[in-house]
Amino acid sequence: MKNHINTLLVVLAIVLTAMIFSNAYQNRNKTANTISVTGLGSKDFVADLIVWSGEFVQKNLNLKDAYASLDRDREGIRQYLLGKGVKPAEMIFSAIEINKEFDEVYDQNGNRIRSTFTGYRLRQSVAVESIDVDKIENISREVSELINNGIEFYSNNPEYYYTKLAALKIEMIAEATQDASTRAQKIAENAGGAVGRLKNASLGVFQIVAQNSTEEYSWGGSFNTTSKRKTANITVRLEYESE
Repeated sequence: MKNHINTLLVVLAIVLTAMIFSNAYQNRNKTANTISVTGLGSKDFVADLIVWSGEFVQKNLNLKDAYASLDRDREGIRQYLLGKGVKPAEMIFSAIEINKEFDEVYDQNGNRIRSTFTGYRLRQSVAVESIDVDKIENISREVSELINNGIEFYSNNPEYYYTKLAALKIEMIAEATQDASTRAQKIAENAGGAVGRLKNASLGVFQIVAQNSTEEYSWGGSFNTTSKRKTANITVRLEYESE
């Protein structure tokens, strides 16, 4: 009786082993009969929103006088921008930053021997956000007029954005998906087969770079804000069964 049981166990083990190898072979064939393709969606566009900023400073031994000078500069900047056609709602002035500055004197061993207060430095920034991209761009280039008026103003480079980015992404995904599907059809036709059901789909990283530039893509995605004219790219990877 014991021998019969042992024999039965051996037979069952052989059957199970055969089934495992059979499934592995079938899965191997399924993997081999997969068409993997990557499609590209690309769009050129022009920014429709500009953000330009700059800062102005005043320094004085007397804090009240420093405030008065900064207030005068702020009003001068406001009037200058209004005169250029900037709307009040497009201007945002930040809170005032106050720093005490000192003249430090050290001996030859690096030990401080004297610290003299040299005054309060007050700093404030202004940002202009507008859909009138060309106008603000021109103002940012003419900002030296403020300096000629006696205002110590430091201008930053404009930043360019696109307010319809969500809709643009949808268009690009559709384009990339169609491109990948066409590639899969061509591969299947050239191999004498046909495209089966879709097994998997995944999106690549969304990239925005300057048009006609050598700007490199990044693994985490690029988002160019320094160029008004941009190019957006996205990839879609599709996996089909091959028939």
